[in-house]
Amino acid sequence: MRIGHGYDVHRLTAGRKLILGGVEIPYEKGLLGHSDADVLTHAVMDALLGAACLGDIGRCFPDTDPAYEGADSLLLLDRVMEMLRSRRLSVGNVDATIIAQRPRLAPYLEEMARNLSRHMGLADGYVNLKATTEEKLGFTGSGEGIAAHAVCLLCREQA
Repeated sequence: MRIGHGYDVHRLTAGRKLILGGVEIPYEKGLLGHSDADVLTHAVMDALLGAACLGDIGRCFPDTDPAYEGADSLLLLDRVMEMLRSRRLSVGNVDATIIAQRPRLAPYLEEMARNLSRHMGLADGYVNLKATTEEKLGFTGSGEGIAAHAVCLLCREQA
């Protein structure tokens, strides 16, 4: 078994969609980034890549490559899963926390978990998502950005 941790953060800005776990959340701001800036999916991908000793999303999908401009992060997750399968690794489970003062994310967590599960080939009950505020402290608490942490367990598939 292998354990991985991922973290991502993006600034909130006007004129962008807010995408988390592949779900478009109604809000007056979205996350700024080269791709769709889905911090949750990025944190999950970094956890998976870290557990597999494959670096991070910046190395695999650099923001200097125009091919990833505006990219759907769930499709990038599909590519990460291909990398894991080629190394005979499968996902045991994922646990992640989104840190955002606003908007309220609880109504969207189940759909986000279903999206992530589907793209990782997992049944329900193997992706756990939580959302918390920062009690108005720091950049996430002031509404300047959103962050996410994720941990995962990878297992080696038997021959």
